Amino acid sequence: MNAALQNNGTPVRFDWRRRDFIYSVLLFAVAVSVLYFVTGRSGFLASDYGPGTAVFFLAFGLFTITMGYPHPNFGHVSFDRAAQVSSILVLGPVDAAWINGLASLIYPWHRLWQGVPIGSVITASLHNAGMMSMVILGCGSLYTYLGGPVPLADLNVAAAGFLLLLMLSMQLLNDLGMLIVVFLRKADPAKLLNVFSTAVELGSVLIAIVVAIVYVRMEPPAVALVLIVLSMGMFVLKQYANMRHKLEVLVEERTAELREKSRELERQATHDKLTQLFNRRYADDYLERQIESAKRYNRDFTIALADIDHFKQINDRFSHAVGDEVLRRVADILVNRCRKTDVVARYGGEEFLLCFPDTSTEFAEQICGQIRTAIEDADWSSITERFSTHLYITISFGIAKTGNDTRRASILSDADTRLYQAKKKGRNLVVV
Repeated sequence: MNAALQNNGTPVRFDWRRRDFIYSVLLFAVAVSVLYFVTGRSGFLASDYGPGTAVFFLAFGLFTITMGYPHPNFGHVSFDRAAQVSSILVLGPVDAAWINGLASLIYPWHRLWQGVPIGSVITASLHNAGMMSMVILGCGSLYTYLGGPVPLADLNVAAAGFLLLLMLSMQLLNDLGMLIVVFLRKADPAKLLNVFSTAVELGSVLIAIVVAIVYVRMEPPAVALVLIVLSMGMFVLKQYANMRHKLEVLVEERTAELREKSRELERQATHDKLTQLFNRRYADDYLERQIESAKRYNRDFTIALADIDHFKQINDRFSHAVGDEVLRRVADILVNRCRKTDVVARYGGEEFLLCFPDTSTEFAEQICGQIRTAIEDADWSSITERFSTHLYITISFGIAKTGNDTRRASILSDADTRLYQAKKKGRNLVVV
């Protein structure tokens, strides 16, 4: 898998101080230094094969990278492991490292014509070339050190064991390199895991074994025929992977839509549509829980029932649309004046329930008094600007708190009694 920093939207300015860019430069520099050292000792094309073989594997490497598809969450998945492993099995780890590193360095540059920022192209090019070179050199050297045959002409039990080790070690180092990039980009490591993509990369090793044996043992026409067949197979798998990727994206989009609709349904079940406050159903459940909690832990729990004064006259004199706007604005004032720990619900037509956990009646009275003043002093002229009559809004409160034998019905009855007293005494009052 390659790290492709592709931006499908409008190109943006690239931040050259990005951690993944700096890491890619350092990784590429280390890879070049190591390759310079080892090729200085063994030379380029240390095997019995000439430049034509190097050109073949370079072209094969570019082709297998092209036969790829976007990873569902991160990077680019391709059959490049086929070129990497087959070149190890024919040329050895050193030549395979610089040839495939060069292929990985070249490939990302076509993305410039797709509108990808040059910084992202450079980052992908340097990172992929550096990582692939080091993975191939390290794992290939381990393979040959332990006795893995190069060139691979026959497949036996011993060779199969060495090849399995080569396949697993390359997969492990590749995934480790990608995890580092994921960490640098502060992405979710779990999104790197994908069974189908891993199967494609591991399956590419089987293609590599076939290519290596055919290349060593057969004449060029036979090699060309095998490559054509394998290329057709890779192309079919690429088309299948692209189709699968599109289906996965479609499923994710539909799943996201369903989640959003589910959240909206949950919200509709617990919230009032007009004011966006909690509704009576939610408030009753909340009251039951808080009353039990207050009694169990000996905590204060205070509620207030609030009622807009003369609300029926507002609907009759102006309109129900004006009444609805008054309800929305009063709801906003209630929420803004209450604390984040308080719960505000629309409990009836123009009646609201305010719940104050861990709050004494004195402090609840203070909060309700501030709300009462804010509503009384609010400018309501914009609501009735097409009417000649001035709109004057006030609100009354009745406050009650829990006791040892409190139940939901009893505390609501106490608050309602005090609200009635506020109305009887002239409205626009807070009664405790």
